[in-house]
Amino acid sequence: MTQTLIKGATILTMDDDAREFTGDVLIDGGVITAVGPDLPHGDAKVVHADGCLLTPGLVNTHHHLYQTLTRAVPGGQDALLFGWLKTLYPIWSRFGPEEMYVSASIGLAELALSGCTLTSDHLYLYPNGSRLDDTIAAAQDIGMRFHPTRGAMSIGESNGGLPPDSLVEQEPAILEDCIRVVDTFHDARDGAMVRVGIAPCSPFSVTRDLMRDAAILARDKGVMLHTHLAENDEDIAYSLEMFGCRPGQYAEDLGWTGSDVWHAHCVKLDGSEIDMFARSRTGVAHCPCSNCRLGSGIAPLRDMRDAGVPVGLGVDGSASNDAGNLIAEARQAMLLQRVARGADAMSSREALWIATRGGAEVLGRHDCGQIAVGKRADIAIWDMNGIEAAGSWDKAAILLAGPTRVKELFVEGRQIVQGGHLVSIDLEQMIGRQNRLAKALIQ
Repeated sequence: MTQTLIKGATILTMDDDAREFTGDVLIDGGVITAVGPDLPHGDAKVVHADGCLLTPGLVNTHHHLYQTLTRAVPGGQDALLFGWLKTLYPIWSRFGPEEMYVSASIGLAELALSGCTLTSDHLYLYPNGSRLDDTIAAAQDIGMRFHPTRGAMSIGESNGGLPPDSLVEQEPAILEDCIRVVDTFHDARDGAMVRVGIAPCSPFSVTRDLMRDAAILARDKGVMLHTHLAENDEDIAYSLEMFGCRPGQYAEDLGWTGSDVWHAHCVKLDGSEIDMFARSRTGVAHCPCSNCRLGSGIAPLRDMRDAGVPVGLGVDGSASNDAGNLIAEARQAMLLQRVARGADAMSSREALWIATRGGAEVLGRHDCGQIAVGKRADIAIWDMNGIEAAGSWDKAAILLAGPTRVKELFVEGRQIVQGGHLVSIDLEQMIGRQNRLAKALIQ
C-alpha cells in the first residue's frame, strides 16, 4: 500500500500526553508511522488538510444496526423502553438476511460519515434465516472496523418475557452458534478488522443459566461480553422483583464484571455499582440520545468517569435514536452532563476523548483510538472552514462549533470517505434498497 501523508491539520492526538498541534501524520499500510510538524513526504500521496481538524476515528460501543429499517415507527415514538420493544418486536420478526444486510449497510455508512471508524453491534434476534454473518458482510463491504456481538433472547411471551416466541431461540443452539461465529470470524491480532463478542440481550430476556454459560464460554474463547444493564426504572424494578438484587449485583454474581465486559446504558447505576465497575474495570457504553428518546434518564457519566469506570459512547439502535451520528452523540453527552451538573461538568475535549480513545479502551482495542506512532491508521479529518465553525476561536472545540459530517475518513489506512462522500459502496443505490424494504414492511 502506498504511503499517505496528511499535511497541515490541527491535530488532537488523544495520546498519553494529550498533544495538540498543527502538523502532519504519515501512514504506511494500516499503521501510523510518524506524527509531527513538517514531515518529509517523499513518494507518499499527500492529503492537504489546511484549516482542518484531525482526530482519531470515533468509536461506537453500542448499536443495533438492524434497526435502521424501523426509524420513527408509529406506536413506538412516544413509548418507554418496554412498550417500545413490544411495538417493534412483531415488525422485526419479519426480517430476513437481506433486511439485516441492507439495514446494517445504511447504519454503518451513517456512522462513517459522522467520523466513526470502529463500531460494535449488538444483534440479538435472528428471524427467517438471519445470521451475524449478514452484518459482518456489510462491514466488510464498507471497510469499517467491526466488533459485532452474537446476542440472543431465550425467554418469550409464553414464559413471561417481552418478545414473541417466534423471536427467541433454544439456549443450546445459542451457545452452539456463538462458538461458530467466534471460530469463523474472531481475530485477536492487533489491526484486526473483525472481532466477535458474546452478548445475551439483557437479564430480562435470557435465563440466569445462559448468562452464566455465556460468560464461561466467552472466557474460554478469549472474547468479550456485552449486554444491556440498568437502562431505566423498569429495568431496576424487574431486577429487584425477579432476582432480589440490583442489576450490578446480578451481573457480578454471574461473572459479568471485569475488563472483558462492557454494559450498555447503565443509566440507573447507584454509587455502589459504580464503585464495583471501577474496581473491576467493567466498561460502559453511554448512549445519551437513546436515553433521552426513551425517557430513561441521564446516566451518571461524570460520577463514572471520576470513579475510573471505562466509558465509551454508543448511538444505540436507530429505532430508539433515529440517527447514527457519533459526533452528534458526543455533543449530546457533553450537554447532558452540563444540564445535570453545571457548565463545567464536561468539556468538549473530554467528551471527544470518550468518543475516541475511551471507546477504543472499552472494546479492548489499545491499538486504536490515538494519533500516535504504531497505532492503527483510523483517522477522521473535519473541515473547519465551513459555516459551522466560522468565527470559532478554538478549532479543537469541535463539539461546541464544528461540522457533524466528516470530510475524509481513513480506516486501516484506506480512505472510505472522500470529500464528504462514502466511496466504498454505492450509497444512493443502497438507500433505495433500504426504502423499498421499509415500504414492504409497512405494507
